[in-house]
Amino acid sequence: AIASDRPETRIGLPEVKLGIIPGFGGTTRLPRVIGLREALAMILTGSPVSARKAQRIGLISERMHQGVLYERARALALELAASRPGPRRDRSLLSKVLDETAVGRSVILTQARRQVMKETRGHYPAPLRALDVIAKSAKQPLDAALKIEAKALGDLIVTDVSKNLLHVFHLMEGAKKAGPAGVEANSVERVAVLGAGVMGGGIAQLLAYRGLDVRLKDIRNDALGLGLRHAREMFDRLVKRGRVDRNDARRYMDAIAPTLDYSGFGTADLVIEAVVERMDVKQQVLRETETHVRDDCVLTTNTSSLSVTTMQGSLERPERFAGMHFFNPVHRMPLVEVIRGEQTSDAATATVVGLTRRLGKTPVVVNDGPGFLVNRILAPYLNEAAWLLAEGGSIEQIDRTLKRFGMPMGPLRLLDEVGLDVARHAGAVMSDAFGERLALPPTMAALEKTDLLGRKGGRGFYTYEKGREKEVNGDIYSSLGATLPSERKELAEQDILDRLLFAMVNEAARVLEDGIVQSAGEVDLGMITGTGFPPFRGGLLRWADAIGMQQVLRRLEELHAQHGVRFEPATLIRELAAAGRGFY
Repeated sequence: AIASDRPETRIGLPEVKLGIIPGFGGTTRLPRVIGLREALAMILTGSPVSARKAQRIGLISERMHQGVLYERARALALELAASRPGPRRDRSLLSKVLDETAVGRSVILTQARRQVMKETRGHYPAPLRALDVIAKSAKQPLDAALKIEAKALGDLIVTDVSKNLLHVFHLMEGAKKAGPAGVEANSVERVAVLGAGVMGGGIAQLLAYRGLDVRLKDIRNDALGLGLRHAREMFDRLVKRGRVDRNDARRYMDAIAPTLDYSGFGTADLVIEAVVERMDVKQQVLRETETHVRDDCVLTTNTSSLSVTTMQGSLERPERFAGMHFFNPVHRMPLVEVIRGEQTSDAATATVVGLTRRLGKTPVVVNDGPGFLVNRILAPYLNEAAWLLAEGGSIEQIDRTLKRFGMPMGPLRLLDEVGLDVARHAGAVMSDAFGERLALPPTMAALEKTDLLGRKGGRGFYTYEKGREKEVNGDIYSSLGATLPSERKELAEQDILDRLLFAMVNEAARVLEDGIVQSAGEVDLGMITGTGFPPFRGGLLRWADAIGMQQVLRRLEELHAQHGVRFEPATLIRELAAAGRGFY
């Protein structure tokens, strides 16, 4: 096999992401072609490999420039027709010992199973079943091995997990059609980024990596240095992982031009503002920027909570302005909320959606409103975790319960990741907008009197060493003083789950009522790609549908009676329950 050496070339077996295993011989043949270790890396993750890596592991025999690919393919076909096969990869002695002996295979499969359980906590049956198939079929004749594989594929394809993951796949495919129908996006090749902090540097790095020319502006040299250093660290990681070579990384970095003024902004097709999260500062920066760009340049703001419509009021060309909310860390989080203000044009929306797709991100178009989509639904979830803490719950139990459900981290650990100062600011915005229903719990208000910042400051609900979580911060209980009881107590895990998850379902229903998005699918796509809501459950509202709307309403009414206005059922949930329908 041969392949083009273009960066876009990717070869993989993605079936595990749909809750099944590679059928039609994928699980059986791949280990025999490239060896057990390399095959497991592809089969168990569903992640594709580049042409360079595919050649190194023996998946392809040659890679070459696109211009000579078909000529070489013709020549190779003639060689094969003449029974002159090309050379096969010669594996090392270590590879032969590990891949071709019973002891070696047992060691590899045991380690792989342990790693799968660590990463999935057993929620995804497909990778575990793939390991079973590989173990049982390793020394079987090919026909017998294929029967083992086919049986496993048939068992998996009818599971709820597979059906949910297929649903998520369709949501992801639908996102490729996001944006106004029939509206052509402007071409974007040159982008300016305002604000060179970690977020601005991360955005600049992503833009450069996707082949765009970038101007990175700040008002201080040290800030520019921070942003460039962050971008360089991202490229160094890609080099270390074999995604790009050192020369490519240097070329990408050269595409980021730092500046202290607006030089070069006149050629920008789009601007992304990523300065401090303060309305007055953003308005001033955007007003100033508008005087230095072309009339057809699209301006965007990377904001997590401030009104896009209000910012539009300070601009001469408000129709060319939209929100472009990246999630942190930029290189890892797949979601971008594309926020339409009241005056945002279809053309501007289409342009931002088009750029989002080019960056390899998932766009969800949302209307303006406090917290937009994801942060609005997260607000009652995070608040409720703080209320549970105020009732005597422990950090360990609250977070452990949600991780067992399938969340990538618990709500208190998530607060640390967001930053406790940022969370308090966002919480205050939500409280101002929605009153008592989303009022800040006393525990969150008490945090303002401490110096705790979360992961970025080394201490929050957990302690951190070199940015890595170390252990629960036991001192935080005393730091929160009178807002907490003196003793921790064990709470009912089902009560923890119900209060946290139904708070989100209830808020999601209100999001739909308010027209922030138009469909349950957009809610679920945003929650999966923006918060890591477990894909194997199909999304927040698909999970609620599986429970049944009458049951959701019954539990919300119980919680409303126990805890007050925080759980007052949304009108939409009452209507769906009465009609015997779900969100889908």
